[in-house]
Amino acid sequence: VQLQACGGGLVQAGGSLRLSCAASGRIFSSPTMGWFRQAPGKEREFVSAMRWSDSSTTYGNSVKGRFTISRDNAKNTVYLQMNSLKPEDTAVYYCAARENNLVTGLFGQPKMYDYWGQGTLVTVSS
Repeated sequence: VQLQACGGGLVQAGGSLRLSCAASGRIFSSPTMGWFRQAPGKEREFVSAMRWSDSSTTYGNSVKGRFTISRDNAKNTVYLQMNSLKPEDTAVYYCAARENNLVTGLFGQPKMYDYWGQGTLVTVSS
């Protein structure tokens, strides 16, 4: 399984970006897919995740109300729409996938995911 993330770039504060993560190879019937980010010198931080079976979603506190996770089943792709971006959103964003359902309370645990994308850099200028 390969995860290909793209859509990062440079944007001014207040702007928007949409990240995408396409899964290829063995396709899971009921995965959980999510986004994490890591800024320089900081630990990996949970951003958002979605459970395919019921579209249940969770967001990290720092992005609630600004970011939206969505999916396209036909394309095996998960998206992260990022609005009202702030300089503190600057980080490398990673998509992750778990082969099966994950309880909502564990969405934010990186060790619960089986596969990771290569990361895409988002830079927000002030």
